[in-house]
Amino acid sequence: MISKVKQVLGPDAQFILGDTAVTYGALLAGCRFFAGYPITPATEIAEGMARLMPKVGGTCIQMEDEIASVGAIIGASWAGVKSMTATSGPGFSLMQENIGYACMTETPCVLVDVQRGGPSTGQPTRASQGDMMQARWGTHGDHEIIALVPNSVQETMELTIEAFNLSEQYRNPVLVMLDEIIGHMREKIVIPSKIKIVGREKTKMAKEKYLSFAGEKIPDFATFGSGYRVYATGLTHSETGLPSTDDPEVHSKLVTRICKKISDDREKLQDFKGRYLSDAEVVVLSYGSTSRSALTAVELARKKGIKAGYLRLITVWPFPEKLVENLNCSRILVAEQNLGQLVHLVRESARCEVQLCPKIGGEVHKPREILARLEE
Repeated sequence: MISKVKQVLGPDAQFILGDTAVTYGALLAGCRFFAGYPITPATEIAEGMARLMPKVGGTCIQMEDEIASVGAIIGASWAGVKSMTATSGPGFSLMQENIGYACMTETPCVLVDVQRGGPSTGQPTRASQGDMMQARWGTHGDHEIIALVPNSVQETMELTIEAFNLSEQYRNPVLVMLDEIIGHMREKIVIPSKIKIVGREKTKMAKEKYLSFAGEKIPDFATFGSGYRVYATGLTHSETGLPSTDDPEVHSKLVTRICKKISDDREKLQDFKGRYLSDAEVVVLSYGSTSRSALTAVELARKKGIKAGYLRLITVWPFPEKLVENLNCSRILVAEQNLGQLVHLVRESARCEVQLCPKIGGEVHKPREILARLEE
């Protein structure tokens, strides 16, 4: 399957957009259904899917809006295929109810958010990291989410593949949180010769014993049409999948399980890059395109004799609380393209002073702006 996709994608080494890298990663991961609605700066993902998906035997459909797009990929996943949608801030807001439905029905799927300036329609062609808290708390109720944040075009392709793998492993929607700079940046990528792919595992349970939502952590996933008795609803449901909305024990057991299957693996899921942390007196914590400027700022600071460290979060949700707590420094400077979102989680976890280095307006931090804060 991968060799066929690579033939469709072309040479192993290419110079492409970050949005195009999302398309490549999805197809390599086995995505065969895409539903979306055009929105800047994510439209190139839908365009790439429309062009390439038919060549690998998949389906690409433009829906009437973002609400329908998520509904379509949930349905496609339950029909047995890996599925994805892509959007930006306003569309991501519209998707929240169905993201909650995907969490409650434990539906593996991938959603890509190429963030732009907001609120409302804001700055369609400019960058932001303003959706990071919405990614975690946008939908209502107790739930967990996995969100990955790339900082290069190569990593965008790789993390899109990883998002599909994690969605299958945890039976949960997974988010890929780009920003406009990464989405519209052109860089060289190399398609690896070997790619780890987690396939859709078929349940081996006897049909008469199968329960759609049973188990201590992650239930076996029998899709519609597979011959198993399957019922899916966003209502509180028992292990059979049938609604059971009035029993507090049923609700507590269900929601606790769908949260713990991810929260219990917080440290296993955490992914990050760090430099100069062993002797750092001040650590710059960042993610996405901001982390590129942050690394340059840290390098410049160290040349000036400032013991600065660098921490880039790749897995943002679940948030790596222990990682931040264990930073042995006197100050953490959080650089974000917003007026403060992840900084609140850093303050809750850290054992030292935490400061914010914000940036809005659509431009990434300049290294000298972060350096000036390190020199304070």
